[in-house]
Parts: sequence; structure tokens; C-alpha cells
Amino acid sequence: LSRSPVMPSALLAAAACRRMVPRFGGRRLVHAAAAIDPLTWPVRELPEDLHAAIERAVGSRAVSAAHAVRRQHAMDESWHQSEPPALVVWPESPEAVGEVVSLCAQRRCPVIPFGTGTGLEGGVNAPQGGVTLNLTKMTKCDVSLEDATATVQPGISRLALNQELHGSGLFFPVDPGADASVCGMCATSASGTNAVRYGTMRDNVVDLQVVLADGSVIHTNGSDRSRKSAAGYNLTNLFVGSEGTLGIITEATVKLHPLPEHVAAAVCSFPDIAAATEVAQSVVQCGLAVARMELLDAAMMGALNSYSSFSYDEAPTLFFEFTAASEQGLKEIESSVAELVADSGGSAFSWATRPEERSVLWDARHKCWYACLAARPNCRGFATDVTVPISKLSDTVQYAHDIIQELDLFAPILGHVGDGNFHCAAVIDVDNPKELQAAKELGSRLGQRAIEVGGTCTGEHGIGLGKRVLLAQQFDPAAMAAMASIKAALDPAGILNPEKVLLP
Repeated sequence: LSRSPVMPSALLAAAACRRMVPRFGGRRLVHAAAAIDPLTWPVRELPEDLHAAIERAVGSRAVSAAHAVRRQHAMDESWHQSEPPALVVWPESPEAVGEVVSLCAQRRCPVIPFGTGTGLEGGVNAPQGGVTLNLTKMTKCDVSLEDATATVQPGISRLALNQELHGSGLFFPVDPGADASVCGMCATSASGTNAVRYGTMRDNVVDLQVVLADGSVIHTNGSDRSRKSAAGYNLTNLFVGSEGTLGIITEATVKLHPLPEHVAAAVCSFPDIAAATEVAQSVVQCGLAVARMELLDAAMMGALNSYSSFSYDEAPTLFFEFTAASEQGLKEIESSVAELVADSGGSAFSWATRPEERSVLWDARHKCWYACLAARPNCRGFATDVTVPISKLSDTVQYAHDIIQELDLFAPILGHVGDGNFHCAAVIDVDNPKELQAAKELGSRLGQRAIEVGGTCTGEHGIGLGKRVLLAQQFDPAAMAAMASIKAALDPAGILNPEKVLLP
């Protein structure tokens, strides 16, 4: 059984339940979608002979149409309704992916890539059925310490990559919180807590291996593995953020960075959300080199205290991480930030200087999403993801806070405010039409405001199913037509992750 992704149905059902119902603080949170009987899901029939053709290509043990397996691949961590594929396949090589995609292309059958399922925009849902490719069996990892790069397949997560790098003096810095697949992070152009210092995935990808809609395999940077190139069109950044709609990423070469020599983390609270965001805005505008700067509002701090057994003030709070090449440099940054905090009425810093203390602090920050969910059992999360120019950060966060109060939502605010990106983590009963409509209104109004002030409707989660209307508002018709032309050129039959990113 350990060698095969396909298990007897009873074991599959148990595995699916463990996958879909995470454990929170000793009690189990039952997702709203978990109540859906998979036997009621329609099995959109595959084109004639496709199932058998795929089994011949990859082996019958790597293919399953079991209800529990389809259930496991029917959704991510978003609020969107479960939409299962008709078939799930576990390819073990780029060539196998290409062969399956080619078979599907010949029959115009949808293909949906699946990594860890930690997305927040319905990116793995299968609204037209089809074949889901679970890429977690592809686990090659090749590290070049001399070039400070790593080449990984989709089965390698960001934590697994950093574990591989342990002791090397290097690390992979892009940190979205969830232990996502590195290739999946490329597909959504993920970022996270370290983006203010190290940039997003767009800044850290050297090359991608991509399976196109006809099953052919390309490298987006040709044979070039150097960090700088002016050769040809920038195919790498065309596929970064394409969410599986232009091709399936089967390998990524990413940049590695030296571990900082001196590190300290600190927490401080503020009398109100405006004071906290103004400090974050000032830190960036003054050019202070912070490695992380995270905002958590009072509601988020309350949920975090309850979930992680902390005793922080339940007030708007900033989490900082400072890094420098010398102890003196570290003290200078700390002193400058502390002065800005004090001028805005912030509290004294609570320090975490030892590695284990910093690990506890940032692990708690990464669990904020689950802390929100645990605050309302049997509900689901609805996350916004706007990014605005840093000069508009304070006003936009206050606008979000006011909408949440107006709509009477439980929607803690948190964000990577060093680059103007923040989230409202609404937790709603998706079966309550009033709550669902309120969450949608929050997402729409906040996305529109971000666009109006020169920002974007999504900084790191991607468009998926939920932000397609906002995308069309963010770009003018000519730009949207250009995107549609690219999609049509690379995927003329529209089989790759259909109904995502672009409206039909």
C-alpha cells in the first residue's frame, strides 16, 4: 500500500477525512463541504477509452476514480463549493505528465494540476470534471551550492527544500505560511512574510520546466541556468502566476539565499489600527531594512491567543524580524524602528532573540488562518488579498476595518504590510446566504478600492475562481484581450485548468 497512491476504498475514505478535516486544539473542525455526500456528485464521463489509455500510459496503480479520492481532490482551503474531477492520476515524471496531457488533448478533456491543496482561490477545483494530476510523486531535488540554486519537482514543498538545505548556510526564503509545493508557489506567484526582504516567487525563479497543452515539454529559460538573461521572451514570468492555465509546471529552478548572520524578532502593540499601519508605512518610506513586518489586528490577536495559548495584548500589533551582517547593524535598525513605534504610541518591544523563540513566534503567525477557522467551528474561510501602494496602506486598511464593522463579519485583518499586502480572513457559514453575501461584498468592495488607489485585487493568492470579475476591472479591455490571446495560443482547446483566471 505504501508504494501505491491508490488504496482500498475504506482506507481512502479514512485518509480523505483526515485530509479534509484538520485537527484544531484537540478538537476536529468539520468543514462545511465535508457534509456533502460524494455519492451525489455527478461523474462527468470521460471521453471514450481515455481511462484505459491513461492506465496503459502510467499503470493502473497510478489511476483512481474512487469517490474518496475524487473528494480529496475536489477543493482547496477556500470557500468555493467542492467540484471533483472524474479521474485522479499520479504521474511520476515530466514525460508521464506529458503523455497524460497529450491523451487528454486528443479528446479535449480538462486537466487540473494538484500539489498540496493549500490554495485559497479554488484553483484545484474541477468545474468541468476531467482529469486531476496529483504531482506529489515527483520528488527530485537537485541543489547547487556553488550556484545557490535548487531544482525541484512538484512533490517538494518549501519546508522539505529548506530541510534539504539544513547546514548549508543557504535557505529558500519565500514563505507563504502553508507548507506549499514550490512548483505550486510558482503557479500562483506566491510570496508571504519574507517578501519585503527577498521578493516574491517572480523574483526567485530562474527557470521552469513546463508541460504544454499538447503534451510537449519546454524549459522557459532554454538551457540557461544563470541568474541574468536577455535572451528571447520572458517565458519564465509568463508561467509564474499562470495558475496551471497555460501549462503544467513540472520542475522549477529557484534562487537560494545566505542565512542572515544576526537576527532578532520583536512584537509591539498599538492603540488603534491606524497607528499600527502608519508605523508600517513609515518604516518602508524611511528605507529601514526589515526582513519581516506583519500586521495583526485586535480580532486576529484574540484568535491567535486562544489558538496558540499566547497572552499578547488583544490590540493591533506588528511582528518584526530584523536581520543584519553585524550586531551593530542590527542594533541600528532596531533603534530606528523602535523610535517610530514610540512616536505613534506603540508599546515597548517584546523580544524573541533565540532561534527557538523566533521559531515559536513565526510558527504562530503562520497558523493565523487556522486560528481564525478554529474561532468558528464548522465554518470556512473567505480570504481577501489586496496589495496597495505603501502610501495608501493606512487608508486602505482602515477602509477594510470599517467595511467589516458595517457588514458585521468576523474577519480578522492580517498582512505582510511591508509590501502593502494584507488580508481580511472572514470566517463564514457558507450555508448562510446572508453571511456568504456579506463576505462576497467585502471582497468585491475591498478589491475595487485597491484597484482605485493603484493597487491589485490579489498580491499572492492568485485569481482562481473567485477574483475573475475583479481581474477584468483591474485591466483595460485591450489587456484582457491580450491575456485571452495568450491563453488561446498556448491552450487552443481550453483544457488546462478551465474556468480559472479568465472569465469564459
